[in-house]
Amino acid sequence: MSARIGVAVMAVLLVLYIALVGQRAWLLLISGDTVGVLMGAALVVLPLVALWGLGRELWFGVRADQLGRRLEAEGGLPAEVVSLRPSGRVVREDADALFGSYRDAVEQHPDDWASWYRLGLVYDAAGDRRRAREAVRKAIRLESASS
Repeated sequence: MSARIGVAVMAVLLVLYIALVGQRAWLLLISGDTVGVLMGAALVVLPLVALWGLGRELWFGVRADQLGRRLEAEGGLPAEVVSLRPSGRVVREDADALFGSYRDAVEQHPDDWASWYRLGLVYDAAGDRRRAREAVRKAIRLESASS
């Protein structure tokens, strides 16, 4: 739940930032000064890119959460017990030990979204966020294609 609150706060702050940049862009566009108009036009692009990125990340979060809930309802989440640090994070060595079996499952069933999602969870537990996101994105694409 705290992650959702954090996402909501960051999204609101980004929207506020986008609004302020948009206001500055408008002021520069109507300034009549050639350099100001050019800078204003460039500033119009930044809020659009930011909105696109925000929408993309929020959609990724929604879809990843949906797949996680579906997998949990089907009893398909990883069941292995791993040690936790006092902070609540998984001990990386435990996650690394599990990695091989989940990688093998993906290699055996490359079109199974659930295998990719579980691999993403193990990557995340091992601290490799980039690969975790790639694996979950692949799971989302596979699940969407099968629906």
